[in-house]
Amino acid sequence: MARSTVDELREDLDVVVIGAGPVGENVAARAVRGGLRTALVEHERLGGECSYWACVPSKALLRPGNAWAAARRVPGVPSDGRIDPNAVFAWRDKRVSQWDDGGQVDWAEGAGITVVRGRARLSGDREVTVDDRLVLRAAHAVVVCTGSVPVVPDVEGLADVPVWTSRDATSASSVPESLAVLGGGVVGVEMAQAWARLGASVDVVARGDRVLPRMPAFAGEAVAEALRADGVRVRLGAEVRRVRREGERVRLDLADGDSITAERLLVATGRRPATDDLGLDTVGLTPGRPLAVDDTGLVSGVAGEWLYAAGDVTGRALLTHQGKYAARIVGDVLAARSRGEQVRAEPWSRYAATADHHAVTQVVFTDPEVASVGAVEATEPSQRVLDLDIDVAGAALHADGYAGRARLVVDTEREVVLGATFVGQDVAELLHAATVAVVGEVPLRRLWHAVPAFPTVSEVWLRWLEEYGL
Repeated sequence: MARSTVDELREDLDVVVIGAGPVGENVAARAVRGGLRTALVEHERLGGECSYWACVPSKALLRPGNAWAAARRVPGVPSDGRIDPNAVFAWRDKRVSQWDDGGQVDWAEGAGITVVRGRARLSGDREVTVDDRLVLRAAHAVVVCTGSVPVVPDVEGLADVPVWTSRDATSASSVPESLAVLGGGVVGVEMAQAWARLGASVDVVARGDRVLPRMPAFAGEAVAEALRADGVRVRLGAEVRRVRREGERVRLDLADGDSITAERLLVATGRRPATDDLGLDTVGLTPGRPLAVDDTGLVSGVAGEWLYAAGDVTGRALLTHQGKYAARIVGDVLAARSRGEQVRAEPWSRYAATADHHAVTQVVFTDPEVASVGAVEATEPSQRVLDLDIDVAGAALHADGYAGRARLVVDTEREVVLGATFVGQDVAELLHAATVAVVGEVPLRRLWHAVPAFPTVSEVWLRWLEEYGL
């Protein structure tokens, strides 16, 4: 890590931001742009979890395997041989800047943000104490952007064995002979496939009846089938009763009497807001709980309207891009309120994180990819679900034997799109068109005039509208 802690701040501050991941960086940048003197406090690396241990390195590990698999689906493209793990690790290390945040620090200071190294805690009204020695006082606001931490399930013996968290799974530089993955969510399936394609023998243990339980059933089924095709043993409806060492390996005893042994155990059973050690009790809030916010990012339950939060720490949408979206709104709200302007947090205005309620986007970067926005199921009688196989010329040309599925959720009274889900190779790039349709509430009869180019996979939109009856 570059640069040392700022030991003394001589200038006055308007805003103090705790947590310098992508969310905190965006809050600070928008606040500075709005004329506010802003400090950004971080005890690890500027850039945070996403840049060094989550989004970026995980996708760097996944991409070579996905590209290799895609090449094998196109006749005439050489696709023999194996993936070189060392080359993949080098590529991953490059994408995370060798875990050096000097470039991020240079950017922050160049943007006019004061960078403070250390662990911050709230210590009073508009006050933050860093490492119990440096007190920062904000004239206007404190913003908490501390993200989330892994959830460790209460399983007998788990605390007594060495385990991988998502950080270990994305930063390791040798391929384990075997890997057991506890959890069938996004982290679990992505890392299972990445390490299987790098050469590990992988078991996935999921309590539910499918992986990706928050996605439509067809999405989880397609990903599970792909994992099995990569040699991953996917165990559904499985409960781990006990975990213990067995020599140099870890053994998982399951409720059905079966057991799994592996060189490494990845615990990927979810995340929770990181609020345990923030000094929330000093301002009347409960440590360990999410920070409840309104659509401007203002934290509920704290007098004086000075405490804000954005990103995973709020529990609203634990996704980097949604956190950055909320962060930009918080920064603009702070600047406007500091000027004495009345902030009207009307839906879809620049001062309200309305998309958190209606248009949350997410991509699971497995092969096949899963991409979704907004509603994934119908919840009202007026809503209609249109499910289609992605069986268009563009898909057939993209990959021999292309297999994919797409769902559109429509409000039949207003005739607008409420949500879309895509499953298939390279479908992530289809997502933004669906997001624009949801956020813009574009009438289906107007979408009929948005002509998809031929031959592209986007022609699925035409098939959807025809299925609807246009």
